[in-house]
Amino acid sequence: MTLALTGKHLIAGDWQEGEGSFQSSPSSGPARPFAVGTPAQVDAAARAAEEAFWSYGYSSRAERAAFLRAIAEEIEARGEAITEIGCQESGLPEARLQGERGRTVGQLRLFADHIEKGDYLDRRHDKALPDRQPLPRPDLKMVQRPIGPVAVFGASNFPLAFSTAGGDTAAALAAGCPVVVKGHSAHPGTGEIVAQAIDAAVKKQGLHPGVFSLIQGGNREVGQTLVQHPLIKAVGFTGSLAGGRALFDLCAQRPEPIPFFGELGSVNPMFLLPQALAARGAEIAKGWVGSLTMGAGQFCTNPGIAVVLESPEAEAFAEAARAGLAEVGGQTMLTDGIAEAYRSGVQRVEGSEGVRSLLTTTCDLRNATPYLFATTGKEWLANEELGEEVFGPLGLIVTVSDFEEMLAVARSLQGQLTCTLHLDEGDSEQGRALMPILERKAGRLLANGYPTGVEVCDAMVHGGPYPASTNFGATSVGTLSIRRFLRPVCYQNLPDALLPDDLA
Repeated sequence: MTLALTGKHLIAGDWQEGEGSFQSSPSSGPARPFAVGTPAQVDAAARAAEEAFWSYGYSSRAERAAFLRAIAEEIEARGEAITEIGCQESGLPEARLQGERGRTVGQLRLFADHIEKGDYLDRRHDKALPDRQPLPRPDLKMVQRPIGPVAVFGASNFPLAFSTAGGDTAAALAAGCPVVVKGHSAHPGTGEIVAQAIDAAVKKQGLHPGVFSLIQGGNREVGQTLVQHPLIKAVGFTGSLAGGRALFDLCAQRPEPIPFFGELGSVNPMFLLPQALAARGAEIAKGWVGSLTMGAGQFCTNPGIAVVLESPEAEAFAEAARAGLAEVGGQTMLTDGIAEAYRSGVQRVEGSEGVRSLLTTTCDLRNATPYLFATTGKEWLANEELGEEVFGPLGLIVTVSDFEEMLAVARSLQGQLTCTLHLDEGDSEQGRALMPILERKAGRLLANGYPTGVEVCDAMVHGGPYPASTNFGATSVGTLSIRRFLRPVCYQNLPDALLPDDLA
């Protein structure tokens, strides 16, 4: 399929101009104009989504599953066009875009299979006890029901898997909620092609056109208006802590506050225990280098921190990591802004007291090269800024004087998406001591692995205590993510004819 871009918004099946335009800033290829959204278009999309909810919110699980599968098919039919524009806009290699497209259609089909089974509805039934003394019990049934229109913000670092038809959109549609997407200005063309695929699936399935809209970026007012619109009932967001917190506060300040499911990133620390470090320190360093620099370090699960006990083995690990990183060349970052933020982060860490450089490189324009720094546990504990995320291939080794200081470093952590233990059998006692702390810090705990590469499945948790995410009880990846856009409703003594089909 050839690349055919309109540069317009999709508002309930209608491709519309905006009041002005912005230019894309691709890594390669031509810059293109895209319409800037307006509050009036946000209002039109939200109203159409609310109208669509009266049919889509009460559709059958089989109908919604068919819709999800139709979206997957339409995305695959546009695979070449998506890869072409995605590579131009993001600078990501073709293989990465193809893999991300596979993940995107895979999770759509996984969610389709999942809702057809019906387990996610958490159906419960307490039968009536009319003869119970001193009071009878009524008949009570409970099921999860969709909440209404959902706003989704496209992510800069995943043009497909966390954007227009990504995990938040797929989860909301699976739950029965129409979606209004605020596209990311880093990849508007990619977003439009995917929106064309969803629009085709809407028409193929005969659904209300308000079930999906895409309003392009280029204007902060669009995002602010969207989260404050009274018909929007929840928000899905993947992005920076500053941007996410600002939107979270807007959601909380509404006359009717709504849940904001923000995934805001973390430093994803690794704790290297003595037996594992002695037995395979060089191997761990090699794996860390690969994970740290994957995709120019532009993953929310990028393992930026390694905590080690002071020892000759720790020094050897640091040298192996330095040597491995020194061989990694520059990589193109997703946007000029992300590249500039990376350089600022490097300068912040480099200028921190008690931090020494193990590998210093030079990065300019949109290129990123790896950096490696080292500090002590004492300096880490004295400087909270060292625990702030630097989005890019920057590693920091924290050397602690003893295991008690390692525990103190673990306790000092803010909320994380992941924490990793590298341990052998002889490290089990120290691992057990760390586990209660790390459980309270992260949504996913790993042993002898690396957190980049988030499996889309039933058991995955991609979320964690704040500031990793704004809702510690939710995940933005996996089938459990559908539950974010549902709420429990109890039906007391209602005749079967009035119950939702899922309880009939």
